[in-house]
Amino acid sequence: MKCVIMANGEYGKVEEYKAVAKEADLVFCADGGANYAYKAGIKPWCIVGDMDSIGPEVKDFYQSLGVIWRKYPRNKDFTDTQLALALAEEKGAREIIFLGTLGGRLDHALSNLYAGMEYVKRGVKIKHYAPSYVVYLTGDKLEIEGKEGDIVSLLALSDKVQGVWIEGFEYPLSNADLEKGNPYAISNVLKASRAYIKVGTGVLAVIHYHQG
Repeated sequence: MKCVIMANGEYGKVEEYKAVAKEADLVFCADGGANYAYKAGIKPWCIVGDMDSIGPEVKDFYQSLGVIWRKYPRNKDFTDTQLALALAEEKGAREIIFLGTLGGRLDHALSNLYAGMEYVKRGVKIKHYAPSYVVYLTGDKLEIEGKEGDIVSLLALSDKVQGVWIEGFEYPLSNADLEKGNPYAISNVLKASRAYIKVGTGVLAVIHYHQG
C-alpha cells in the first residue's frame, strides 16, 4: 500500500503536489498539513495531531466530509508527523511519500528525515517530495530516474552506512563506507537517465535535485 503524509511545512505552489497525492491509496495529514490539502483540493483519509495548527474553516469542511480525526494532547513525546507515520504503517503502508517536510525550519526537516529510519529498517520505502528535489531513505537497493547532469548527494543517517555501491554516476563508489561525521559523498552527477544504489548496512539519505 502506498500512502502520502502531508506535513505542516513549506509547499510553495500546493497544486504541484496534487498529482503525487492522487497516486496514494490513503492520504494522511499531520495537523496543519490539512490546510495545504484543503488549498490543493485533496481529501485526506485521516487527520492526525494535536490540532493546534488547523484552520477552523478547514476543520469544518473536512468534518462535513467524514474525514477521520485522531486528536492527541499538545504535550506529547512525538511530533504530529511521527504520529501520522506510525498510523500509516499500522494501516499497512509499505511505501510512504512525505509532502511539506523539507525546507522551512531546519530542525523540523531533520526531525522528519530521522523519523523514517526505523521504518526503512523494517522494509518500508520512504520518500520526501518537493517539486525541485526528492530525498529517498534507503537501507537496501534503490533505482532513481532523472536526467543526465542531475545532482545527487548521499548522506549517512546512521552513524555508519557500510557497503555502499553506486552505478550510473560520474563519481563511482564500490563497497564504500559512509560516515555521518565525514559527509563527502555530495554533488555527484547522473551520467544517464537511470542510476542505481545499493546499501549493505545502515540507512542512507539520497538527495536528488532535478534540473529545470
